Amino acid sequence: MADDPGQLAFDELVRRVRACTLCREVLPHSPRPVIQLSEAARILVVGQAPGRRVHETGLPFNDPSGDRLREWMGITRDTFYDEQQLAILPMGFCYPGTGKSGDLPPRPECAPAWRQVLLDRLPNIELTLLIGQYAQNWHLPAGGKTVAENVSQWRRYWPEVMPMPHPSPRNNLWLRRHPWFETEAVPALRERVAAVLSGS
Repeated sequence: MADDPGQLAFDELVRRVRACTLCREVLPHSPRPVIQLSEAARILVVGQAPGRRVHETGLPFNDPSGDRLREWMGITRDTFYDEQQLAILPMGFCYPGTGKSGDLPPRPECAPAWRQVLLDRLPNIELTLLIGQYAQNWHLPAGGKTVAENVSQWRRYWPEVMPMPHPSPRNNLWLRRHPWFETEAVPALRERVAAVLSGS
C-alpha cells in the first residue's frame, strides 16, 4: 500500500481489500478476503472471520451461523446479501484456519491495515451488530470484559449498536444459559432492523 488507501475511490479501495495478501505467509491456504460493502449500506454486521465454508464459497455467513443470524434479524437471504442495504466487515477478512476447539482467532493484521479506512467510507450506517468478543473488543473499548457482559448491557448502546453472541451452533449452551437474549434482545433487534431498512 504505497499510496494512502483513504484517498482511493471507494470501488478501488474495495478491490484492493479483496486482493489483499497481507497474511499470505501465515495462512494455511491462499488468501481470500470475504467482505460485503457499499457506501449506501445502512446496517453493518461485524463478525470474527470467515469459516471454512465461507472461504470456499466466498459468501459471508453462508453457513448455519448465518441462518440463525438472519432469523435473529428477521430478514431473508436476499435482503442480507443486498450490499446496498447491509455491509459485512469481519475483524479478519480471511479464514484463519482451525485450532483445537474451532476456528482460530481473526488474523491481527487486518484491523490496523484496513478497518478504519473502510468504516470511514460507510456514512449511512444506522445500526451496527457486534458479533463476538473480537468485534466487541475493537468497537467497544470501554465495554465489558466478556461477551456476556457486553450483551447483557445491550441497551447501553441501543439503538445504534447491538453487542451479540455468535450465532454459531457451538453457542447453543450460551443461549440456554442466557435465555433473555432471544426473548428480550432479539425482538428489539428485529424491530430496529425493519425500521432501518424501511427508512423509518
